[in-house]
Amino acid sequence: MLERLEVREYALIDHISLPFEPGFTVLTGETGAGKSILVGALGLLLGFRGDTTMIRTGSEQAEVYGVIRIEPGSEAEALMDRLGIETEEGTILVRRVLKKSGRGTIYIQSTPVTLSQLMEIMSLIFDMHGQHEHQSLLVLENHRKFLDRYGNLAEKADRLHAVFSELSDLRKQFKSLASSERDRLREIDILTYAIDEIDKAELVPGEEETLRKERTILQQHEKLFSLIDTSYENASESRGGALSRLRLSKEALQGAAEIDTALTPLYQRIESTFYELEDIAESLRSYRQETEFSAERLREYEERLAMIHDLEKKYGSTIGEVLDYRSQCEERLRELENWESDKENLQLAVSRLEKELLKSAKELSEKREHTAKILQEHIQKVMQVLGMPKAQFIISVTKKVSDSGKPVCGPYGYDAVEILISPNQGEGIKPLKDIVSGGEMSRIMLAIKSVLAGSDHIRTLIFDEIDAGIGGEVANAVGEHLAALAEEKQVLCITHLASLAARADNHIKIEKSVYDNRTVTGVDILDREGKIKEISRMLAGDSEGEVSLTHAQELLKKFSSKR
Repeated sequence: MLERLEVREYALIDHISLPFEPGFTVLTGETGAGKSILVGALGLLLGFRGDTTMIRTGSEQAEVYGVIRIEPGSEAEALMDRLGIETEEGTILVRRVLKKSGRGTIYIQSTPVTLSQLMEIMSLIFDMHGQHEHQSLLVLENHRKFLDRYGNLAEKADRLHAVFSELSDLRKQFKSLASSERDRLREIDILTYAIDEIDKAELVPGEEETLRKERTILQQHEKLFSLIDTSYENASESRGGALSRLRLSKEALQGAAEIDTALTPLYQRIESTFYELEDIAESLRSYRQETEFSAERLREYEERLAMIHDLEKKYGSTIGEVLDYRSQCEERLRELENWESDKENLQLAVSRLEKELLKSAKELSEKREHTAKILQEHIQKVMQVLGMPKAQFIISVTKKVSDSGKPVCGPYGYDAVEILISPNQGEGIKPLKDIVSGGEMSRIMLAIKSVLAGSDHIRTLIFDEIDAGIGGEVANAVGEHLAALAEEKQVLCITHLASLAARADNHIKIEKSVYDNRTVTGVDILDREGKIKEISRMLAGDSEGEVSLTHAQELLKKFSSKR
């Protein structure tokens, strides 16, 4: 629902800020006062293309703001959620800027959006009748939605859509599974070979590092043996080695400690060092004796490392990754070997869903055909009351067919639903979108919306040109239907007819004046006295005439008593 509209520097408008209420609101004014300008500004808010020539002379940009209340759980709210736009206490602020440079901006809350995104969101909240590009029923897919909502079939259609989607997914799985038996067998061979090759290697995590160390020792065996031998000879007691000299030092210090006990700790330390060095020398001797060079072992280590590197080139950069790949191969091999079983299960599931889908589609199609007959009769009766007695209104429910002529079930069933109409006698039946007259289109839409009021999700309806070429009883009927529709929705109507204006809950007057030698369009929210004067002007072109004022009072009294 539109709660406030603010317009700056647009055409003849300097600045207006206009609150809107629920119910039936009319906008009136003399010819040329600027009603079409206000409609144009509102159109910018709804996503119409902007015209930079409409920027007020002397200004660089025009701005339109709208505060709009969003129904909780509505399609509009869901769409904004997908775009990351949150409401603030159930409302959003829409801002549209036209710039002379041509580079305008659009924001919903603080989020920039494209023109197409704006129109998509606003089309779920508003219908503007009289302007073809923003009417929900001119979108063919919406014809099926309106029919389903009216017949309480939307839940069945959504269930059918869910089954269709599930069936499509299963068919894709089956196609992927059964696409090529040759490919399946080839993949089995490749996986089996990889598993066998990895298993034969008997890989052990961490062995690669151990093998490298052992290989290094064998590759530098002579240097290693020479260094160990040198270390042992210099540490041992033979030939003036460190142990021999350390023994002499230890024995001398022992004698000194017997004389001066203060040297005992030093003796203990040198004694400890002697025994530690003695143990080191023994370990070096043992290592020297036990270490043997083996060319055979060196070759084995190098071959083993080469084999590991070959596997890592094929299956992973480490032994761990190679073993992980082997597990993946085993899992995939299990899937491929279970192919026949999976194929059979998928076939059964596809067959079951196909039967469910076709049964549901058949039932839904029958209900749609029945609902369409009832709905088109109701709408045609309303159209007759609204001054279109010779109009033919048809809701066409036909089967979608393949190139071979067989019925095809789509995401929402067999049916192609389209509204067709012949507004005047002698004219052929044609699609609703091909109606040219704005007045006819507005009345057709009023008839449709009147019948669909309880099931139509769009909450704000804007009617322009609805009073074109009508008067008398038809005008009264149009006013009656607009007022009735406003009990369910917010209805805005631009009108020249007093009989429509007198029924309104809220009355906005648009007028043009001159200020500082510039023409300015302004608005005035009328109280009861203002309504009487404006309706008097609409009746007789005179807002002060006694007769027209009396008539205006009678009209207001008459129609207010009916609400």
